[in-house]
Amino acid sequence: MFRNARLYRLDTPFAAGAAELEGLLARRRFRPCGPVETATLGWAAPLGEETAALVHGVGGCLLMCARKQERLLPAAAVAEALDERVNELEAGEARDLGRAERRRLREQIIGEMLPRAFTRSRRTMLYVDTETGWLVVDAASEKQADEMVSLLRETLETLPAKLPDPGRSPASIMTDWLLDGAAPPDFLAGDACELRDADDTGSVVRCSGQDLASDEILNHLRAGKRAVKLALEWDERLSFVLAEDLALKRLRVAESLLQELDEEGLDPAARLDAEFAILALQLRQLLQRLDEVFLLSSASSGKPV
Repeated sequence: MFRNARLYRLDTPFAAGAAELEGLLARRRFRPCGPVETATLGWAAPLGEETAALVHGVGGCLLMCARKQERLLPAAAVAEALDERVNELEAGEARDLGRAERRRLREQIIGEMLPRAFTRSRRTMLYVDTETGWLVVDAASEKQADEMVSLLRETLETLPAKLPDPGRSPASIMTDWLLDGAAPPDFLAGDACELRDADDTGSVVRCSGQDLASDEILNHLRAGKRAVKLALEWDERLSFVLAEDLALKRLRVAESLLQELDEEGLDPAARLDAEFAILALQLRQLLQRLDEVFLLSSASSGKPV
C-alpha cells in the first residue's frame, strides 16, 4: 500500500476523530479539472473509488487519500504554437511584436489549448497515528509530501506538524553500522547504499546489489564519506531504504505477514483494509525503534512545515 513513508511529528494530540475528520475532508472533496484549470487537488476515498468514505480508521490510525489532477500541456507545444502565431502577425503587420504582446499572446494560446489537453491524476496516501502522534505520507519527494501536509493543514485550519529532529545524526549512525558492524540485531543492512562526502556534496557513490561489508565500500567510508542512504531490513518484518532525513523509500512488508491475505481471497477494498492494518502496526513499532536509536523524542523542536 505504501511505497514510501515521509514522517512528520505532531506537536499536539490529533483531536479529530474519524467522523469529524470525514466532515472536514468532505469540504475539499476532489473534483476534476475544469476546461481552463491547470490542476485541482482534493480528497478521495482511500479504499478506492467504489467506496464513499474519505477516512478509514484502523487501530487509532486514520487513513486518507489526496488526489491531484493536472492538465498536460507541454511547454514545447506552447512554444511552437506561439512562434507560429508571432510569425503570422509580424508578417501580416510588418513589425516586431514586443515582449508584453508576446506574453499576452502566450496566455491566449494556453487558454485555447487547455480544454483539449489530456489530464493525469496522482493519488497520495497518508495517515495520522493518533496514538503516537506521527503523520506518515506516501510520497517519493519532499515537495510532494509538503504539498499533502499543506492540503491537510488548509482542510483542518491547523496542523502543528514538524519534520523529525533527531538527537543523533542518522548519517553518522548508519556510517558506524557499516564501518564497525555495530547495527542493532533487529536491523540488517541490505545490498544498497548512497555514500556522500561531508565536505563535497558533489562527491557521491551509489551502490546497488553489492556486499556493503566489502573493502571497496569500507574504503570509501574510511576516506570520509558518510552513508546518507542505507537499505535495511527490520526484524524480518519491513524492508526499506533509510535516508538521513529519516524518510523511508522502497518500503515493503515481509511476505510472511501478507501470506494469510493471499489465501483469504479478499475483495479489493477488504484487501486494502487488511494491508493497511498490518502496515500501520508494523510502522508504529518501527518508529518506536527509530525513536530509540536516533533519539527523536529528545530533540526540542523539529523543522516546521
